[in-house]
Amino acid sequence: MKSRFTSRTRWREKLEKPQEPKVVQVPPKMSRFGNGTMLIPTPKLIDDLIRTVPKGKLVTVGELRRKLAKDFGTEVTCPLTTGIFVRIAAEAAEEDRANGKKRITAYWRVVKDNGRLNPKFPGGVAQQGSYLRAEGLSVLPDGKKPPIVHDFQRRLHTLN
Repeated sequence: MKSRFTSRTRWREKLEKPQEPKVVQVPPKMSRFGNGTMLIPTPKLIDDLIRTVPKGKLVTVGELRRKLAKDFGTEVTCPLTTGIFVRIAAEAAEEDRANGKKRITAYWRVVKDNGRLNPKFPGGVAQQGSYLRAEGLSVLPDGKKPPIVHDFQRRLHTLN
């Protein structure tokens, strides 16, 4: 499915752009997330973590951030770049699908910390919900809010 967002640079190029994760001091404006050091991850790190989530399981953005902070010995992982990089992984996966690849990153298994679907993913919540239903999960509408995965806590995958 074609994304409603376009980019001059292919999503796969953005995902694989050579870069290193950075450890920085938590900026004062972001102190609500913690004090001390913060990891600025890379899109590839996020993509690699998402690929470890088994079929029928879910991972939250918060869990991705927790795992990366633990791995890099920081107090927190930047929530802003993590969200952007999850989106890059999702768009690259759909780009791969459009190019005929069979094994793509299962980005649809990433939900918000409260179990809601992500409207910014390719195809929006309708496509994410469709992929999740195909894996046996139940997605419930919730008025004007994004849909939520029924009993999502039971399906959460902990990244070791």
